[in-house]
Amino acid sequence: MMTGEPGAARTLGVAAPQDIVCISSIDFDFIWQGHQQIMSTLAAQGNRVLFIENTGIRSVSLSDMPRLKKRLARWWHSVRGFRQERPNLYVYSPLGLPFPYSRIAQWINRFLITLDLGRWMKAVQFNKPVVWTFLPTPLAMDLIRSLDPKLVIYYCIDNFAASSPSAKKILRAEEKMFERADMVFVTSHQLEQYACRHNSNVHLFPFGVDYDIFERARNSDIRSLPEDMAGIPAPRIGYVGGIHKWVNLDLLKETASRNGAYQFVLVGPIQTDVSLLRGLPNVHFLGPKPHDLLPDYIRSFDVCTIPYRLTEYTDNVYPTKTNEYLAMGKPVVSTPLKEISLFNQRHGPLISIASNPGEFAQGIEKALGSGEEKISRRIEVARENSWQVKIGRMAALIETTIKERAANKALKWPDLFLGLYRNAQRKIITSLAAAGLFAGLLFFSPLPWFIAAPLKLSDALRKADAIVVLAGGVGESGKAGQGYEERVNRAVELYKSGYADKLIFSSGYVYVFQEPEVMKALAVSLGIPPEAILLETKAVNTRQNALYTAKILKENGWKRILLVSSPYHMRRALLSFAKTAPELEVVAAPVEESYYYSRRRPGMTLSQIEGIAHEYMAILYYRLKGWV
Repeated sequence: MMTGEPGAARTLGVAAPQDIVCISSIDFDFIWQGHQQIMSTLAAQGNRVLFIENTGIRSVSLSDMPRLKKRLARWWHSVRGFRQERPNLYVYSPLGLPFPYSRIAQWINRFLITLDLGRWMKAVQFNKPVVWTFLPTPLAMDLIRSLDPKLVIYYCIDNFAASSPSAKKILRAEEKMFERADMVFVTSHQLEQYACRHNSNVHLFPFGVDYDIFERARNSDIRSLPEDMAGIPAPRIGYVGGIHKWVNLDLLKETASRNGAYQFVLVGPIQTDVSLLRGLPNVHFLGPKPHDLLPDYIRSFDVCTIPYRLTEYTDNVYPTKTNEYLAMGKPVVSTPLKEISLFNQRHGPLISIASNPGEFAQGIEKALGSGEEKISRRIEVARENSWQVKIGRMAALIETTIKERAANKALKWPDLFLGLYRNAQRKIITSLAAAGLFAGLLFFSPLPWFIAAPLKLSDALRKADAIVVLAGGVGESGKAGQGYEERVNRAVELYKSGYADKLIFSSGYVYVFQEPEVMKALAVSLGIPPEAILLETKAVNTRQNALYTAKILKENGWKRILLVSSPYHMRRALLSFAKTAPELEVVAAPVEESYYYSRRRPGMTLSQIEGIAHEYMAILYYRLKGWV
């Protein structure tokens, strides 16, 4: 940074250019405001700037769909959301879940965005940035933590909590942002009082004006009207900016209706229902215009207006357009906003204030009759409020704070060093406590059995054509030969109880002997006639168990089976039969007391947990493959 006189134009980072991350509350191609102006100026001065577009302060609604489509389009046509807008200025259009106060969405968005940011910063060697945030959301705080910033600046430009009902959730997060920030800039006196309750380093910086482009337009020899203004006769009463819910449309309607000779010209995007004004012949909507063309439109106005409603939200608003109007030397009529009243106290009564349609019309009439003597004063005040001056003052404060932080670190290195040790100890203790809690839940609580319960299915027993036994293979234990004994015992019990007179053992697994042969030998030793047993010896998984067994059943004309397997394997087995042989009636008859899954204590053993996890992952895999 360069040093200089307070108030003079300063350059942030010319002597030592900074890497700056801007967490914006608007998109870069939205109406040109202080966000774009400040970051473009800093980039032009030699600093590298990453402008992160709006990640949201409220949940989305249908009205946000066009904006979301534009975000998707920008992401698609960029490099994973990143693009270079101009020299030293990069813009990131992140994709995320549009639920800023959902913990799950916040976790997912933090993971996705920080992953992208980390890779981009590594690719361009973007290190230890100054973070300049316009957003106080939980996600913004998470991003700041991940960036390891040199300095954190929170520029509080709005009373976000009053902007919409859903945005009220931001209050606690904003308090944390005030406390976390190394310095806070605000745009209004109301916001200054609010911020000072949480941070001692607060500075008032209402939005400024790009004075140079207005001065060039004002002094230009070209005096022709913009093409879409040419057919609108004087006197033209103008407004520039978003036509949003804070604009007092009732006031404009009454004023326009009573004063048909005045032509009301509104330049900016329509962001609310304006049907109230559509039918009036002397009201004209010209739509949004590029920022560098606004001076030409303001020059064509005879009187400029700030017709805002008086609300909790607008109590904190300093209208940026104020200085843009004054930079063109134009008279201004405004509703009695608090910041406009304070502006008049600082600079003299430059702006006419009107509370109702009658006063508004009188203010316009008086402004139309104002002489040339006030023009120079308006221009002088606009120059005092130029972005060049404001950014210079901001740069001085930032430079001073960075130097103070560096000096404090040099003096306090022992404390910082010991602090790192204490942080490491806390992390170790926290990690051990979390690991202990996790282990306790798994091994000493009923939670894993509750999670496993949906896998365990059993039906009321009834007579069937055959008993199908799915062999264990390496089963849930991962060891060959474990599990088939209890399944055979269950099948023998069902056979001897008269539920079916045929048994089918299904497995293609071989360990010394084919598993179905071993199962048959055990069943025969338990009193089952050899001729009552059929073997299926090709299946290597549950899907094939169902597929190959179904062929045997179909060949014999059998329609109903009792299905025997491990209790927690039963859901996957039933799903597999339902997919491959939907014509079969399958009655679940799992092993009633599985040795492997015996509940000897509230929690599970590690091998039991592995078996349950294996089942859930197998079901997911089967679904992805389309097998169930």
